[in-house]
Amino acid sequence: MSENAILLDRYSRAILAELQRDSRLTVQQIADAVGLSSTPCWKRIKDMEASGVIRGYTARVDREKVGLNLLVVVEANLAEHTEALVRRFEQAVAASPQIVRCLSTTGQADYILTVLVEDIKAYEQCLHDTIFKLPGVTHVRSSIVLREVKSDAALPIVLPAGEALAVKRRMRR
Repeated sequence: MSENAILLDRYSRAILAELQRDSRLTVQQIADAVGLSSTPCWKRIKDMEASGVIRGYTARVDREKVGLNLLVVVEANLAEHTEALVRRFEQAVAASPQIVRCLSTTGQADYILTVLVEDIKAYEQCLHDTIFKLPGVTHVRSSIVLREVKSDAALPIVLPAGEALAVKRRMRR
């Protein structure tokens, strides 16, 4: 376990599993699902929010239904790895709305970016107007995604064996 990990008991893990399944559940619904009364359930949720375990709540949007039909995985390499250049690169990436994910990696690429745009024309424009102009970029390799096989935002929260079965059973209701 990493030193940044927070130890969570089975109730907190079950609460997280329920919230990841449906974050619109009421505290009472979550409490009923995990076997707590609502006050301790609410307190656990607030504690996990305060400690940063729960970073926020969001809606999952179908990208194609909002016109973001092209998903591109971009590998980018930097000319040098000075702290100032890395910081400028990462700030420029954070400011680009089409770049929805950025990973600093080992291996062939220094960074792997996920880009969402309307179509290939929009991606070409994004390449010229944004990606090629990112600070320090010397090499870019693009892979057009043909089909998303799996796209799951939920984390695989590990529950004790008996508890995992109880949560799965509730999901079938």
